[in-house]
Amino acid sequence: MFSLFPGKVKHVNSGWGHLLVTSRPSCPWHSNALCRPLLLLIRGEVDRKEAWAFLGGAVLRAVQDAEPELSPEEQRVLERKLKKERKKKERQRLREAGVVAQQPPARRSGAELALDYLCGWAQKHENWRFQKTRQTWLLLHMYDSDKVPDEHFSTLLAYLEGLRGQARELTVQKAEALMRELDEEGVGDPDPLLPGRAQRIRQVLQMLS
Repeated sequence: MFSLFPGKVKHVNSGWGHLLVTSRPSCPWHSNALCRPLLLLIRGEVDRKEAWAFLGGAVLRAVQDAEPELSPEEQRVLERKLKKERKKKERQRLREAGVVAQQPPARRSGAELALDYLCGWAQKHENWRFQKTRQTWLLLHMYDSDKVPDEHFSTLLAYLEGLRGQARELTVQKAEALMRELDEEGVGDPDPLLPGRAQRIRQVLQMLS
């Protein structure tokens, strides 16, 4: 006879019939909660529908109790998988709805940040504050018209007037060294009407000397 209760079985005489139940303790089906509905059904104390309802709940609890618990690491792995799956479904839902996910703003270049810093100083913006990194960039590239356009150079000259201490001394020393290099190359007297590297160096020296 087929039995829902695997393992060694024994007969239970209910007075109304015989019931096969397991005697293996480790079996998840070995439970009074499973046997009682069948006994009540055999004795006629409950109808078949009620017995099956009781039995179904007991089976479900037995299966759940028999499931092994996950280790903390296994639990974390499972949570990551579920989170990833939820994000994937959300992206798919947005695509189907015609919603384009917002792209993060592009990272601004050092030149843009430095020129914004300079403009903020010129406009005396209330949020402006000294930033050594931005100042260093300006001092390093102020002779390059591609990186510091002509429309910003006059503002930069005014900014340089406020240099103090070592920053001022190093800026003058670098300008003098660059001027000597240009003199050696024979371009020490450029056309003053044409903006250029030599003209900028002269203006910086004139401002800081």
